[in-house]
Amino acid sequence: MRAAVLLRRLALTGFALCLVVVVLGAYVRLTAAGLGCPDWPGCYGRATPLDIAQSATAQVTPDTGKAWREMIHRYAAGTLGLIIIAIGLIAIVTRRQRIIGVGYAAFLVAILFLQASLGMLTVTLRLTPLIVTLHLLFGMTTLALLAWLVLGTATKVAPAAPFVRRLTLAALVVLALQIALGGWTSSHYAATACPDFPTCQNAWWPPTDFKDAFVLWPGTTTSYEGGLLDAPARAAIQMTHRLGACAATLMLVLATYFTLRKPVASAARRAAWLVLTFLALQLGIAVSMVVEGFPLWLATAHNAAAACLLVATLALYKTLGPPPAAPAGSGA
Repeated sequence: MRAAVLLRRLALTGFALCLVVVVLGAYVRLTAAGLGCPDWPGCYGRATPLDIAQSATAQVTPDTGKAWREMIHRYAAGTLGLIIIAIGLIAIVTRRQRIIGVGYAAFLVAILFLQASLGMLTVTLRLTPLIVTLHLLFGMTTLALLAWLVLGTATKVAPAAPFVRRLTLAALVVLALQIALGGWTSSHYAATACPDFPTCQNAWWPPTDFKDAFVLWPGTTTSYEGGLLDAPARAAIQMTHRLGACAATLMLVLATYFTLRKPVASAARRAAWLVLTFLALQLGIAVSMVVEGFPLWLATAHNAAAACLLVATLALYKTLGPPPAAPAGSGA
């Protein structure tokens, strides 16, 4: 079916582009370019950062480099949006063939518009941490939805032990929470609160302030670029992120261990080894990032590896398949 082939190509292209958008978003955030264009959707009232220095709307001296980084991210996200809308249209046109569920496509499009709104609020609310974190989370959600769509057209599924599938789902949830903690850490610029490893500020537990570290909505209009929290609050965030990394690592190792120990399909085994590979890569990047003094390329790679680990874990869950249905009349 030509529509099915088109859908697969759009899903694969959208997935690849979404991964690029997620990494670009991290790069923009890490280079302090989130407010490179202080308005939305344009940049100083223009469609491109060309000649923004002459813009009458500019209240400060524009940084052309930051403006271009922000706008390239927006252009990529806009292109991704068009692909997702095209997937939604295919779902409507081919609803009788059931190539893709209309409800699934509608949810994907709804996440797209929510993500666009969060992108606007990220700028207009001047990098408020909650909005920045939600923007990251729904970006990862978009990536996961597109990955699931790709996996649904290309992955062989075989029933596995219900325990293994439930354990993998639990690991996926813990990983999602850890990604949220990573977004909170990044939005508060708290990564450098612990410049050493495995200790933090040369102590196993430095002075921390959890009361101020996790205030969701502080209610200030001040720009959050560079972060506003004091050192103890940032240390509390970073220590929580490290503990979350330990929990996520434990859950992922357990999920992959029981997957490889049980009789499962070869696709599930490959996915399990892929999870372990990206987990080892992510942990190596995290430690190297601290030891090397938080270089930009490693910090960006940390975000990219987190996205890849999420997709690999999702693939593992997908390949394990649902438990086999009980035969009719079995009483189960």
